[in-house]
Amino acid sequence: MPETARKRVGLLVTCLVDLMRPAVGFAAVKLLEDAGCTVEVPRQSCCGQPAFNSGDRATARALAEQVIATFEPYDYVVVPSGSCGGQVRVNYPELFRGDPNWEPRAEQFAAKTYELVSFLTDVLGVDKVNARYAGTATYHDSCSNLRELGVRAQPRKLLAGVEGLSLTELPEADACCGFGGTFCVKYPDISNAIVTKKADAVAATGADTLLAGDLGCLMNIAGKLQRLGRRVAVRHVAEVLAGMAEGPAIGEPERARERAK
Repeated sequence: MPETARKRVGLLVTCLVDLMRPAVGFAAVKLLEDAGCTVEVPRQSCCGQPAFNSGDRATARALAEQVIATFEPYDYVVVPSGSCGGQVRVNYPELFRGDPNWEPRAEQFAAKTYELVSFLTDVLGVDKVNARYAGTATYHDSCSNLRELGVRAQPRKLLAGVEGLSLTELPEADACCGFGGTFCVKYPDISNAIVTKKADAVAATGADTLLAGDLGCLMNIAGKLQRLGRRVAVRHVAEVLAGMAEGPAIGEPERARERAK
């Protein structure tokens, strides 16, 4: 096991995972611990991305200060979300530009923050996981993961080693899903048009499962697939890689599964 694999990791869970899909957090912990890390989940706040994207720099900065102070003791900060990871790595240094006290802290903090799958592959050198998933999956590249963090090959590399899983490429996998945080609220008609195109592309692959590394994208696409009557299970990539994909898919209530039995 590489020396870095024994470092102390702070898991930045994210608001959506905490409130809407805690299973992703548990899957992330399992993956990190299986890779030899010591993982802790401290009390934490929002990363500040919604405020930042809405132009409220004062609130975004206040939240960033809380996050930095909370996670500074850890060797690495790992995030199961490209959007929150992008907020930390790209926007935190910008928020504190010119501040002699906070700019160095923000730069150092950004440098040790990684998206989950990128951390596993690029830092820890993980090239295979012990997981099984029976089915055919396709993968959506979230905008932040791809464009801000350079995450594309990493999840595909690990998914290729999942026993029983067949991975089929999604046409225009790098096209936006229409969520965009507050974008879907500010511009619902445009958002709906974008996610409709994405849902049609997912269905056209014939895959029974859609995977991605950003819960916002997954919730948005899952909702549209359901409204269109498309029977595609939607899951965070960490759930499959950790072998923890037995429960309800995203947006699928337990009672619906019980009726289907």
